[in-house]
Amino acid sequence: MANADTGSPSPTVPKLLCDVDALAAEENAPAGAMWRLTESGRQLDANLVHVPPDRHIDTHVEPNLDVLLLVVNGSGTLGTAQDPQPLSEGSLIWLPRGSSRSITAGKDGLSYLTVHRRRPGMQIHSPGGT
Repeated sequence: MANADTGSPSPTVPKLLCDVDALAAEENAPAGAMWRLTESGRQLDANLVHVPPDRHIDTHVEPNLDVLLLVVNGSGTLGTAQDPQPLSEGSLIWLPRGSSRSITAGKDGLSYLTVHRRRPGMQIHSPGGT
């Protein structure tokens, strides 16, 4: 986008993306991603995820990326390869790449924000590998 006065590119400026508290407090929110960072040229990915009451996300491993998880509403449990960790509003969790984890929402559900380095886009290669 060009600056109307000079024709030069517009400056990069911070902007409000969403109201996390309002989204996380929605009654009967659907399971899954309620919001995603979609700005072009970004270096990060972020998602606001909701897990309904007493539901869970199966055990999985992210082999390539460290992830920060911030609980914004509700409570639950983070399953790990060692002891389960309680999750409550305001909990900030580091999920190191290669770690095994599962998430179980409590009786009121669980909403959390994840942030990690942006994954490279899918690349299509020819059968010869180029």
